[in-house]
Amino acid sequence: MTETLPAGLTVTARVPASSANLGPGFDSLGLALGLYDEIEVTTTTSGLTIRVEGEGAEDVPWGPSHLVVRAVERGLESVGVWADGLDVVCRNAIPHSRGLGSSASAVVGGLAAANGLAAKLDPALALTDEQLVQLSSEFEGHPDNSAASVLGGAVVSWTEEGDETGDRLYRAVRLDAHPAIRTVAFVPTERSSTAHTRGLLPEVVSHRDAAFNLSRAALAVVALTQRPDLLLPATEDRLHQSQRAPALPATTKLVGQLRAEGIAATVSGAGPTVLALLVAPLPESLRELATEAGFAALDLPLAEGVQVR
Repeated sequence: MTETLPAGLTVTARVPASSANLGPGFDSLGLALGLYDEIEVTTTTSGLTIRVEGEGAEDVPWGPSHLVVRAVERGLESVGVWADGLDVVCRNAIPHSRGLGSSASAVVGGLAAANGLAAKLDPALALTDEQLVQLSSEFEGHPDNSAASVLGGAVVSWTEEGDETGDRLYRAVRLDAHPAIRTVAFVPTERSSTAHTRGLLPEVVSHRDAAFNLSRAALAVVALTQRPDLLLPATEDRLHQSQRAPALPATTKLVGQLRAEGIAATVSGAGPTVLALLVAPLPESLRELATEAGFAALDLPLAEGVQVR
């Protein structure tokens, strides 16, 4: 039986950006980054109002098709509650279509807000982190970005075949990232389409390249947790970055320039943002080089997962 939430309940979800792949870990490795969207949801007596401030305010729909609204409704449905009306305010800082997980953050934030509302009605209704990973990953079809935004820190994620229903199961575990690791995100003004860049990837890869990436992805776990001195070789890739290079010439050039200087730089998700993993401050000469190429350099700490208050 579905319970209706009383009007006047308010929660705010603060959800971090994320970077996926980290070079070799295609659709499996991710990091939560200290750049946040805030989603405030209040139950009302009827209807839907939505306001969007900051990033994407002029681009996203202000109605029931908005990704946050869809995620809030999915979250309420999953715990068996409903609201007669909703007032939703999105305060966005995560750039859209730049490879920083803005869509995953929107979904995770909406689900977490719904979870917070349900918990105010009855704490026993609250979803677990594992359930949040599952529900948020269903929106995107892979769990790397969403798992990072749910769990925080560094994550390893994977997909399993479901039971007799055939539904996919999305799993993730958080890694204890080495405290010396810091990140710089180089964010351009241009955008990219994940669907387009994913479409550039071949259906079949060579055994040699598959084995190469397996070794580097395993090494990445070691580098992220114990041996950050190994970050440069641990972020090498042969499965997706060079294949996407024709669509991301400026990104590809900057990755190469940074790596030539010993910086563990990768394409963040599907790009065009470049993510650098460091254990020392970024040299000012490289920051200036990136700025001249049209990239804003953002120093971002690793972040905790989504928080609700």
